[in-house]
Amino acid sequence: MTAMTLSLDRPGPLPRLSAHHLSRDRLTAPLLASSARVKLLCAPAGSGKTALLTECLLRAPTHCRVYWLSLAGASLSVVEFQQRLACALGLAAADEPALLEALARLQTPTWLFLDDYCRVPNPELDRLLDRLLAVRNPLLNWWLGSRRRPSCNWPRLLLDDELYECEARALAFNESDIEQLIVHVVPPQSANTARRIIQRSGGWCAGVRIALLDGCQWATGEGRQGRSATLLDYLQHELFNTLPPELVEAWQVLAHLPRFNASLCEHLFGAGEGAQWLHALQDMGCFIEPWEDSPDWLRVFVPLARAMREEQGSAGRSWHRRACQWFTAEEDWQGAFEQALLAEEFEVAVSLLQHFSFEHLFRRENVRLLLSLHERQGEELTLGTPQLVGLITAALLFAGRFDQAASCIEQLVRFTPQPTAALQRQLLARWQAQQGWLLHLQGRMEAARTHFIEALAELDSDAWAARLLCLSGLTQQALLTADLDGAQAFNREALCLARAQGSLLFEGLLELDHAQWLEQRGAPQRAESLLADIHELLCRQADRPTPLLGRIALRRGRLALCQGQDGLASRFFQSGLQDCLHSQDKRALYGFLGLAQVAANQRDYAQAFDRLRDAERLMQQRQIPDTVYRSALLQISSHFWLQQGRTTLACEALTRVLRHYRGPQARQAPPATIELIARIEYQLVIAETYLQQAKHPLERLKALLDQAQRDARLALEAELQLAICEVADLMGETALAKSALQAGLELVKRCHLQQALCELRLRQPTLLSRLGEEEPLAPSTLDANPLSVRELEVLSLIAQGNSNQQIAEQLFISLHTVKTHARRIHSKLGVERRTQAVATAKKLGLISSG
Repeated sequence: MTAMTLSLDRPGPLPRLSAHHLSRDRLTAPLLASSARVKLLCAPAGSGKTALLTECLLRAPTHCRVYWLSLAGASLSVVEFQQRLACALGLAAADEPALLEALARLQTPTWLFLDDYCRVPNPELDRLLDRLLAVRNPLLNWWLGSRRRPSCNWPRLLLDDELYECEARALAFNESDIEQLIVHVVPPQSANTARRIIQRSGGWCAGVRIALLDGCQWATGEGRQGRSATLLDYLQHELFNTLPPELVEAWQVLAHLPRFNASLCEHLFGAGEGAQWLHALQDMGCFIEPWEDSPDWLRVFVPLARAMREEQGSAGRSWHRRACQWFTAEEDWQGAFEQALLAEEFEVAVSLLQHFSFEHLFRRENVRLLLSLHERQGEELTLGTPQLVGLITAALLFAGRFDQAASCIEQLVRFTPQPTAALQRQLLARWQAQQGWLLHLQGRMEAARTHFIEALAELDSDAWAARLLCLSGLTQQALLTADLDGAQAFNREALCLARAQGSLLFEGLLELDHAQWLEQRGAPQRAESLLADIHELLCRQADRPTPLLGRIALRRGRLALCQGQDGLASRFFQSGLQDCLHSQDKRALYGFLGLAQVAANQRDYAQAFDRLRDAERLMQQRQIPDTVYRSALLQISSHFWLQQGRTTLACEALTRVLRHYRGPQARQAPPATIELIARIEYQLVIAETYLQQAKHPLERLKALLDQAQRDARLALEAELQLAICEVADLMGETALAKSALQAGLELVKRCHLQQALCELRLRQPTLLSRLGEEEPLAPSTLDANPLSVRELEVLSLIAQGNSNQQIAEQLFISLHTVKTHARRIHSKLGVERRTQAVATAKKLGLISSG
């Protein structure tokens, strides 16, 4: 209910704002500035419509008359509505002609607010409203808040530039808003708390408020935090009590489905009724929204769907069984598999896997689902065919469970001999491809390479996915051995094959290898542009490739960090980390490592080491072999210890780690850290020099530099030049220090490698000034502003509150082009929503904060 108060200079009781109200100029300013006669706020319950209308009312010009009609969503007849409106306006007559004449004859600027318009469809009342809105008195402005979109002639108003519609998504809180609401949280934790509240509530105003009332329990961790009685009570009063029983049941069933459409609803709830019920729920603003911007699929607003699942558990196996039948009939194997698992029909789920390929592993949360199915049902059910063995093995390798993967690969022997020699060769080649990846991930390079090459020689063209994986493995091995020309050749061959097969998902996987190659060549901007493009293409797919998008975000975080864009890097690392955690990807490790480096750049070493401990804890909880993470953790830890002056600790750790990669039993570095060994080597030289224990340190560094130059690894060359500068300065060789610094700075500037310079400053804050380089090397304008001129124009119009359609009209471009620009903006800024893009751009100074 809206709290009302009397105002001496305004007619009738007017609403007042809550003591906890947060003013948001990005919403009120465009509304107040718009010249449109009709302002429409259409959004579900709890979206902040009333508060926004109230704030606009309180900012009305003093010469303007304001009228507030609180309708409370009631189902009014036409006569009742006319009487309410006439009473608010102080009219004696309440019939329609009298109302229309009174509105047409207004001589004073007038703002008329209709708050919470009728929630139940009423065609007769909507037609009356349409006739009222059609009164063309320039002194009359309508402000309408509603959970549903009344059936009025909105296109006509829009074409006449008389309608301003505030999109429901724009009403959501962003992280910046929430940080202003949680002033009681200390600054280092407020950003994480705000981020978790956003993740849990989707920015829904009522959800954010409930989280704060519940003591921010949504923000205290990643997983489930128990039921929120306040949220469930809110849903009962604001949603369920307004619906007939059959719609309540339908909504609760739909809340348990990841996605649905009218045809599925017909199958679930009955022909002739299912689609009608869905339309009714949509029309009444019952939190039904597009599923991942799909034109065909819908879902229940995720925070509320999650709350219903946590409260009620299963929606009933029979509902999921029926949904599985529908998806199977539609040959939507992904949906059928998910519903079979929810129905606990495990044999059906396994039978559906015959339709899965390797690409399915990189869709949604299939890795987690496959691993859970394998653990619960055992080998007899989940390893019944070579194809199933391949799927489960790939999932285990992806998650870092190497011992289980090895055991799984051994199961292929059960399917030998094959009926023909050709089939036998193909089975052996597939075994070699899987065994090669296991050995590759374990760091056993030579054996893995042999398997990859021999598998490629035998695999048929039908086995193109296995061929692509072998080529990707060879690409990564070439990168690890600094054979950049070989890596480029393998990668190009693989990309051509993926494109020939029309596999965008494999193309994305291979572009990650390509981006690593570009990074080594000293071209992080090209790598970022490449990944931004493939990210945009992947986001258009019907089934979100969550695991792949997580890896892409982590690599983009690394590229942003490399270029000195810490804020952007942090957002990419956060996004990638969440996706990797959700999909059981072992590379979640690099999300933690990236966030630790961002914290260290701000000299917040307590936060940095907390992130490293989080990484180690996760790896141990998931029983991932320490060969995957131990060396990377120790190298980053040593990196921080050097910055802190804890040189002895760094020296001991680096010495211990380096032994792992030297000698007859040496392993290769993990594929995601192709620069790991070189960094350990030069950091060890720096540590020994500080301790005065180094033997021929400059010669060792120059040898590393010569090798980097021969390999054309420009990023590593820049780091080594700066390391030579630091060591030469410690040894009193000033001339060499200056020349190395000049060479390093030239590479930093040319290749946009600001992170290397930042790390030098953190170890030696006064070094540059002592050597005559006082001015810091700032990122170029292009680095600081990743957006094009057109993207900045689009973003500025978004910030002003314009809809996509309004932007298209103002810039004379198509609606599709606007959406493409918006996706690129989100991708480049590492955000998911319009409000987040605006807030991020303001922080970066890309658009005005005014």
